[in-house]
Amino acid sequence: MRITFCIIFLMMILILVICTTAAWRSPKKIGKPVATLEASLIPPILGNLMIVGAPNELAAHIGYYVYFIGMDLVMFALIQFAVVYCMGAGNGQKVPKFIYGLLTADMIQILLNPFSGHVFDTEPLIMDDNSVYHRLLSYIGQIFHRVVDYCILAGVILIFIIIILRNPRVYREKYSIILITMILAGLWQSFYVFSHVPIDRSMIGFGISGIMIFYFALYYRPLRLLDRMLSDIASEMPEALFVFDPNRICIWANEQGRRLAEIHGSNYEKASENLIRMFGNSKQPSEPDRQVIERTVGSGAGTKYYILEEQEVRDEKQKFTGSYLRVRDVTEEKRKLKREMYNATHDTLTGLYTREYLYQRIAETLSANPDTEYLIIFIDVKNFKIVNDIFGNDFGDYALQCIAEWGRNTLSDDCLYGRLAGDTFGICIPKAEFDSSYIEDKISNFVVKTEKAEHHLLVQLGVYAADRKNMDVSVMFDRAHLALSTIKDEYHTHVAYYDTEIRQQLLWNQEISAQLHNAIESRQLCPYLQPIADSSGKTVGAEALARWIHPEHGFLSPALFIPVFEKNGMIVEVDKHMWRCACEILSRWETEHPDLFISVNISPKDFYFIDVVSEIKNLVNEFHIPPSKLRIEITETVMMNNADNRMEILNIFRQSGFIVEMDDFGSGYSSLNMLKDMPVDVLKIDMKFLGRTKDSGKAQKIVKNIIHLSKELGITALTEGVETEKQYQSLAEMGCSLFQGYYFSKPLPVKEFETYLKTAQAE
Repeated sequence: MRITFCIIFLMMILILVICTTAAWRSPKKIGKPVATLEASLIPPILGNLMIVGAPNELAAHIGYYVYFIGMDLVMFALIQFAVVYCMGAGNGQKVPKFIYGLLTADMIQILLNPFSGHVFDTEPLIMDDNSVYHRLLSYIGQIFHRVVDYCILAGVILIFIIIILRNPRVYREKYSIILITMILAGLWQSFYVFSHVPIDRSMIGFGISGIMIFYFALYYRPLRLLDRMLSDIASEMPEALFVFDPNRICIWANEQGRRLAEIHGSNYEKASENLIRMFGNSKQPSEPDRQVIERTVGSGAGTKYYILEEQEVRDEKQKFTGSYLRVRDVTEEKRKLKREMYNATHDTLTGLYTREYLYQRIAETLSANPDTEYLIIFIDVKNFKIVNDIFGNDFGDYALQCIAEWGRNTLSDDCLYGRLAGDTFGICIPKAEFDSSYIEDKISNFVVKTEKAEHHLLVQLGVYAADRKNMDVSVMFDRAHLALSTIKDEYHTHVAYYDTEIRQQLLWNQEISAQLHNAIESRQLCPYLQPIADSSGKTVGAEALARWIHPEHGFLSPALFIPVFEKNGMIVEVDKHMWRCACEILSRWETEHPDLFISVNISPKDFYFIDVVSEIKNLVNEFHIPPSKLRIEITETVMMNNADNRMEILNIFRQSGFIVEMDDFGSGYSSLNMLKDMPVDVLKIDMKFLGRTKDSGKAQKIVKNIIHLSKELGITALTEGVETEKQYQSLAEMGCSLFQGYYFSKPLPVKEFETYLKTAQAE
């Protein structure tokens, strides 16, 4: 019998060594505590192996020492294992230090037994096979040892009981099994203590307990727990879940699935039939193991959108064992996405396409229909700012909505239309559908009417034939917009077409704009001087006028480039060049013609792009010219915007010694009110004013009174456009002081002007 127990104990030790090694290598957090516990179980079992096989009393004593010290080590390791494995049993308390102190004290007093004899002794016992077994005789020290170990074991058992009570039932299995093994091992040990059985068979229980702890702590998967958890998780998921057997018969569905498939009770078999009725047959034999498809159910406002994800399940041998289906209702997501897409592609006020989306749709349409001819239409509401100013923004918004509604009601589904910006709209229409007469008739009588107001909108359409479909859509609309510039009678003509003439003008504008910088550098752009004479006919000054001597096109009329540069803002570069040229001429005239002045023009655009005062004052200082010799000539349109600021600038000029002239008085929107407020020294009266009426007598009276009024205000009158001696004599009699026009001379190159001066002086 002793040999049998020795074999059992040896096997236990070997198994525990294997468990210790495996646990130590485990990456799990509990691995190291389990390894320590498994290793601690080896000494008590080894001690009992030594006791059972001891040939003499000394060997038996050594075995008992190993056994008792080993039990203390087991308690050390068991405490550490319980702390890690049962996290959450307490409120974060640490193991009291006195427990470790008791175990340490117990081991010390056991080791003192050879000197004191207070722990244990042995007595020989003849076994049935006549072999001698040295049975334990327990003393007070042994009782202390057992009390310490049993108390610690009881404490660990209490920790497991607490963690079991605090957790839901599905979590208790992992703790309960280990608790039961510890209790059984403790009871078996107690039976040995009180039964006086020679051999401590409870060591088998300790070994089995160690093996159980190793397995359950590291490898055991609580399948019932997992099954319950997965079932609860699946039931709480917002998606509908269905599980099918290999024959595609539904065997389980969560609550959402039961509602979707209209399953009552546990009648899951009806699910497959109901799902096919809703979504069709979502699985085909040739399709892969996993598929994701979208399904739309219903129509109109009640349309529902679903995503079906079906996954086959196979075992480790790749044998088909069933499948599951997840059905996600994405109706709200789809609707939200559609709302976001609509808001991103449609104008908030009118509900029409935004400019960017309209351009995109037109490009797609032109590309997809290469054989269809399309027209690009740019719609503009003239003077819309006045509509807002007079009738208010609400009326203006309503007017834009009326235009959008007109487009919806008039255009077919083959047309594309949208709001480009502000009061402008864009249309792409098949050429075959465009009825110019009908459109002209409709927009010529476009009246917006509310309960409080009524207004006739002046709507104009620029039309461009999209013959080059690879052209950028924005360029097409630019060309359609350019067509509007050809409308002269805007109250009778509402539709204009982009043609080759406009194209040629566009190309010309681009050409001369690109060449301006070089023209200034090479002096192709140069000043021509037109004489200004006094009442005696003597030349007293000149006006500097920009002329372009083009190397390819020859002499360019100012009408061919000045309006272009006025529009694109490059007039600033022209004016700056003319100012510098005038200063160079005046500097050269300082000895030959010291009494002459030169007038230079200032464009309204100059005030937006540069500091006009600083530019001109810097030039005067650079060339050392008296400011009075460089006269500043402005048009009345300069005062149309930001009049207070403009008047302040003109005052600065005058205070700096410059003479300020107002050009073309009487040709635009001049008024006596402006005349009384304008800080000017010279008033230039346009002779065209006299030619704009059938009643020349009245016109002459007005001019005469303007001249007299300017004298009364201390302003010098200068009449430009004088072409005959009669006009000159008549204006002189009216009291005009200065004259300019072809009667004296046309604008001349600088050298010819200087020759003209010498000739005039000789006469």
